[in-house]
Amino acid sequence: MFDNLSDRLAQTLRHVTGKARLSEDNIKDTLREVRMALLEADVALPVVKDFVNSIRDRAIGVEVSRSLSPGQAFIKIVQAELERLMGEANEDLALNATPPAVILMAGLQGAGKTTTVAKLARFLKERKKKSVMVVSADIYRPAAIKQLETLANEVGVVFFPSDISQKPQDIATAAIKEAKLKFIDVVLVDTAGRLAIDSEMMAEITQLHAAINPIETLFVVDAMTGQDAANTAKAFNDALPLTGVVLTKVDGDARGGAALSVRAITGKPIKFLGMGEKTDALEAFHPDRIASRILGMGDVLSLIEQAEQTIDKDKAEKLSKKLKKGKGFDLEDFRDQLQQMNKMGGMGGLLEKMPNMGNMNLAQMGGAQGVAEKQFKQMESIINSMTPAERRDPEIISGSRRRRIAMGSGTQVQDVGRLIKQHKQMQKMMKKFTTKGGMSKMMRGLGGMMPGAGGMPKM
Repeated sequence: MFDNLSDRLAQTLRHVTGKARLSEDNIKDTLREVRMALLEADVALPVVKDFVNSIRDRAIGVEVSRSLSPGQAFIKIVQAELERLMGEANEDLALNATPPAVILMAGLQGAGKTTTVAKLARFLKERKKKSVMVVSADIYRPAAIKQLETLANEVGVVFFPSDISQKPQDIATAAIKEAKLKFIDVVLVDTAGRLAIDSEMMAEITQLHAAINPIETLFVVDAMTGQDAANTAKAFNDALPLTGVVLTKVDGDARGGAALSVRAITGKPIKFLGMGEKTDALEAFHPDRIASRILGMGDVLSLIEQAEQTIDKDKAEKLSKKLKKGKGFDLEDFRDQLQQMNKMGGMGGLLEKMPNMGNMNLAQMGGAQGVAEKQFKQMESIINSMTPAERRDPEIISGSRRRRIAMGSGTQVQDVGRLIKQHKQMQKMMKKFTTKGGMSKMMRGLGGMMPGAGGMPKM
């Protein structure tokens, strides 16, 4: 997400970073480029105008003129205005109600609403430690009810059965009644996909909302529809008292126009981003972190959170103790680290959150990601073709052993040699984990392993 916008803004802002003084004249061209970059990202025109005018007013004021480095001050202004545009801070779900807290999910056909219900159920269960019930009030698609049941079983939450012969409000009220009896914390109500112009369907969901009085009403919308997503959200907001928006298919949206337009057009916060098909692919929306990503500064906070949630803590603890005892970081440990990175979303998930990736254009990012994913699989295959003794002590891997390993893994001898060299680099990096700040050092180390970041350039 934001690949095109990040690339354009990185090039544009580079022109002002070295300026000794900023004036209306020398930032005019930069602001024009910023404006074009936002329009190309499919940000709504009124939003672009307000954004550019706010930057201009702040950039030629006292804030920059008294700064020792006006160029850096200008970039800070751009970042602050991006945050303001998207809502400044993450707005959490309001769950401080008498249980069960009811969340109504509304959305267009094909926006990924039912999948998002399952993702949110898993998020609430694992991150918020809540008991969750899901129910489908989509009486037009029997397959949607079955899909939600399957997903509920997958994520381990309670599924309340429903039938197409029932009325949506009867289904929802029965589910809430059952949730009270079972002391369930949160009930997620899935609804039928509808078009904003479908007055009959909109009347139905309005009646459903009135019947159950949810504490949260979330609008699920496909980010790839750009500023149309914001306009559709506004149309729904006119019919329903929305409390927030969930942007789906964000991983397929290279422009980011929806994320930059929704808050300004609807006045409603984006609360979550759907980042893929899997049920764990849901992120809380943090405007400050997204602004940092857009400007190529990375999002290390989200990366660390992701690491804390996915890294096998038992394995990490064993490795830490092993290193503290002075024992080496062997190739089995290296393979474990590769598998942990894959759990964190592979290179695709890591690349966009790493700092200093903003100067790579979309083609480079895609190329680096694809090559790196292939290389990681190859490395794992090479390690799997070694004997336990070779994994513990790579020094014993002679020329004949390298040929055998290459043949067993379907690779070349030089690939085996390169992996052994990379393992030695990783060994040096892992020594840092025995001191304080291991997690942050690991993140910096991962930055060094990124293609184009100087760590594994020969992928």
